[in-house]
Amino acid sequence: MTEPLLSIRDLEVSYGAVQVLFGVNLEVHQGEIVSIIGPNGAGKSTVIKAVIGLVPAQRGSVVFDGLDITNSPAHVIPSLGVTYVPQGRIVFAQMTVADNLEMGAFLQRDPRKRREAVQAVFEQFPRLHERRHQPAGKLSGGEQQMLAIGRALMLNPRLVILDEPSLGLSPKYVDLIFDQLLALKSQGRTLLMVEQNAARALELSDRGYALELGHNRFTGSGADLLANPDVRRMYLGGA
Repeated sequence: MTEPLLSIRDLEVSYGAVQVLFGVNLEVHQGEIVSIIGPNGAGKSTVIKAVIGLVPAQRGSVVFDGLDITNSPAHVIPSLGVTYVPQGRIVFAQMTVADNLEMGAFLQRDPRKRREAVQAVFEQFPRLHERRHQPAGKLSGGEQQMLAIGRALMLNPRLVILDEPSLGLSPKYVDLIFDQLLALKSQGRTLLMVEQNAARALELSDRGYALELGHNRFTGSGADLLANPDVRRMYLGGA
């Protein structure tokens, strides 16, 4: 197998005196969807925050495309080809949809390339094109999540990291967002996501990592984890 695009080794992270990650290991290969699942407090979001420089690692390494980015400043990470869709559909509410997308291209100095990136997002999410002149705060929750994902695509990243992309959405929009993630994979995108809806996440993931109290508990393909009775009992409600 080729070298992973993202490799996390023996990652340890603490918040003050409280350690929350204990030697976590994780890999993401080019073109994969990889999910991190686990109960609240398992350390899922902390893993991705360590990757993007929002929390420091006390020990271990984060390597992206062969470059050690452990504890790199957060503002450097997008320039390396990694973008982040935060939890909670964070958008600039008073700004239009189009202007929100422009904010995602803050590193792109070429106006033509910015316009091309906006057009590509509108093709991916036609509903955003329909609402391009509306303030983002007037969009539905599902539309705001589309906008947050679209904004993360504006720099044509090599890795998109998503924190709880289905959180708080209606079933209709959960289906739509997961369908869009599969569409992005079909286009060659690489995705790493934390997702509370573990069953749906594993259904579309090439591989998954189940965390428990800051430790790796189970690792395998999405299909294997779905079929594992212990995973089903502990993380999928026994379904």
